[in-house]
Amino acid sequence: MPGSEFDDDTAVRPAGESGGRRRYAATVTGRWSIADFPNGGYLLAIGARAMAETLAPHRDPFSVTGHFLSPPVEGPIAVEVEPVRRGQTLSTATASLRQDDQERLRMLASYGDLSVVGGPETVTAPPPDLPAPVDCFRGRVRFPGGVPVSIAERFETLIHPDDIGWAHGRPSGQAQVRAWVRFADGREPDPLALLLVVDALPPAVFNLGVSGWVPTLEMTVHVRAVPTPGWLRVTAHTRNLAGGYLEEDAEVWDSADRLVAQSRQLARRTDR
Repeated sequence: MPGSEFDDDTAVRPAGESGGRRRYAATVTGRWSIADFPNGGYLLAIGARAMAETLAPHRDPFSVTGHFLSPPVEGPIAVEVEPVRRGQTLSTATASLRQDDQERLRMLASYGDLSVVGGPETVTAPPPDLPAPVDCFRGRVRFPGGVPVSIAERFETLIHPDDIGWAHGRPSGQAQVRAWVRFADGREPDPLALLLVVDALPPAVFNLGVSGWVPTLEMTVHVRAVPTPGWLRVTAHTRNLAGGYLEEDAEVWDSADRLVAQSRQLARRTDR
């Protein structure tokens, strides 16, 4: 969708080439943040767009891993992409996002063409059990501590009524969040957007009564198919919280009931 917030805010501009590395300029905006901190999936999408430009015609992310080294702030950010391998089916590259002479994010990713993927298919994971959108929680929720969450304004998010208790002081005791999700400005989903969508829900551990900041330390996303237009169904859950560190697993299903993305991230509960 031309002019969409997501496309505008992940745009990259060529900024030169040296030693086989391509440089791009981008801008981190405040529209995809929790408090003053940009969402991890949003930062992945900026780096992933630069990698797609470098690895064309392999433009679809298949597997993307990011290690978050320090939180960036609003403003210009530099992306440097180094191709590692160009193959017939998949190409691989690394990317480094730097701001104020400090590396903020290091990425490793493989790209291909999802339109030509074929072969045997067996999916044992079921789509998330969600009521109809009209029966889900609709509206803005306040994060613990009342921190501003600008990313919530970028999406329509309809949360399963059983998974919203944390917002009312009644956590369910099960670390999961299930929701219908789509961009608020009408942009349809695509493979690049899925890197953000997997990280767009409130942390599942809020339903254990956990509060505070839950920054992502590392995240890997697998994109399985090009999503069909319409609502996405997203589920995120955590099984293990130990020493303040936790994993969160997410799945994204499209309007045709296909699993189109899945992710796992390592995060840490902190008081900021």
